[in-house]
Amino acid sequence: MTHETDADIILSVRNLSVDYQTERGAVRSVRSVTFDLRQGEALALIGESGCGKTTLGLSLLRLLPKNSRIGEESRVLYQPGTKSLDVMKLDNEALRQFRWKTCAMVFQAALNAFNPVLRISEEIYDTAQAHGMTDKRQVRERILHLFRLVRLEPKRVFNAYPHELSGGMRQRVLIALSLLLDPTVLILDEPTTALDILTQATIIEVLRELREKLHFSMIFISHDLSIAAELADRVATMYAGKIVEIGPVAETFYRPRHPYTYGLIHAVPLMSGERRELISIPGSPPALIDLPPGCKFNPRCPYVTNVCLGEEPILEKQTDGQRSQQQVDHFAACYNVDSLIAAQAALQTSTQVTAQTSGDDLPQEAQEIADGRSD
Repeated sequence: MTHETDADIILSVRNLSVDYQTERGAVRSVRSVTFDLRQGEALALIGESGCGKTTLGLSLLRLLPKNSRIGEESRVLYQPGTKSLDVMKLDNEALRQFRWKTCAMVFQAALNAFNPVLRISEEIYDTAQAHGMTDKRQVRERILHLFRLVRLEPKRVFNAYPHELSGGMRQRVLIALSLLLDPTVLILDEPTTALDILTQATIIEVLRELREKLHFSMIFISHDLSIAAELADRVATMYAGKIVEIGPVAETFYRPRHPYTYGLIHAVPLMSGERRELISIPGSPPALIDLPPGCKFNPRCPYVTNVCLGEEPILEKQTDGQRSQQQVDHFAACYNVDSLIAAQAALQTSTQVTAQTSGDDLPQEAQEIADGRSD
């Protein structure tokens, strides 16, 4: 599913698989995932809890626990310019340098991310020193600059203990710290979890501004569709350890091509616009230790047919006439895309809803999901 030129691609993931070894057997958390991340792009990974999003993010930096096993055919290629570096083949020292300096990650649980007995400044100096930055003055100037960018009071936060900062402030400190060594790729795992709605809006705005100013590529992991609507250039939907749809954010919200993505969008209440009936996705995600045959979504899918019970579908390019001018391709792994398209058309006709794009070029539905956060 290559759709960008080689010059555009900064990170290329191929056939990435991760199993966790347990007493009951192998838990297949990530299954043959393939995608490209372009220079300066923001890619959102969305899906229900347990679908493999966090494991995928951790595997890109090889930060998985000891009971994990990465598939032999898995490749994570970092490609700055004409060079190509396979992260899966790096030794310990090269991997340590790759982490944070080239590719950084902001983890979940900002409230517990810092050592409670160390000042923020000590955490920053330790991180910088571990990666060869020994000039404390230079480190201090760099982090104070980043604190300003994330809308923190630099000197006060620099000398503070973690308990003196709110959850939103600690989250922004983590974001600033992740950018200390000027990485080209930033991975964020649920960056707004456990934060109030106003703080979430601030974090989203900060991330947007940082990407515009620092020009890094970003992968962010979330089950919150409003974040994808606000921040992403492309959206990848994960289900049962696999990407089942990936495409431009506006098109994915307005014209989803996988029933699971469609279900996620219509299970979200809108805070603005016309009221609509919420449609929950029936059933529960499958156990990753005992996946059903064929399409893994088939027990919950309203469009299931006999073919869905056989071989699992692969990601295929969606090529109907209305998307012929798309610069970025849209892929979905579904045998019944035509049925989903027909159902969406019938729903639009029956409710007489006309999709309209906003000033940010998001369709009305995606924009309403995003607007609901500020309301």
